[in-house]
Amino acid sequence: MSKRWYVIHAYSGFEKHVMRSLQERIKLAGMEDQFGEILVPTEEVVEMRSGQKRKSERKFFPGYVLVQMEMNEGTWHLVKDTPRVLGFIGGAADKPAPITDREAEAILRRVADGSDKPKPKTLFEPGEVVRVIDGPFADFNGVVEEVNYEKSRVQVAVLIFGRPTPVELEFGQVEKG
Repeated sequence: MSKRWYVIHAYSGFEKHVMRSLQERIKLAGMEDQFGEILVPTEEVVEMRSGQKRKSERKFFPGYVLVQMEMNEGTWHLVKDTPRVLGFIGGAADKPAPITDREAEAILRRVADGSDKPKPKTLFEPGEVVRVIDGPFADFNGVVEEVNYEKSRVQVAVLIFGRPTPVELEFGQVEKG
């Protein structure tokens, strides 16, 4: 039998804990040959906190853990009986359905891309109203015109003397309005 990817529903906030528990239980049961990767899909994000750039992890699917495994009675029970696991997603309760290979590849690719290029924690969209919190235009409101994620900069139309003036600012200088 080949290993397929299954999605496990875990308590939110305990995804890494469930991943470690599963790894320990698999080792103790001697079932390493029936399991592949165990993954909590995350990406690296950059946020500005008190003028400092901070990197942190953000989960794509909070409350879910991906497991590559051969589905049989023994592996099913090992996963189901792991603390803080609510069950499998998809299929019937006693016969879970794996996700498609295409879905699994898309998730793995997204995880790989997320670790290569950290994304900003807050995403801005053109037309969105933002408030400038730093720099010469502090306390002004403006409308986002362009967003440049590579340079972490946003172009905002700020009303100065009743006229919209385009101003280029860093992500850390604006907040959602």
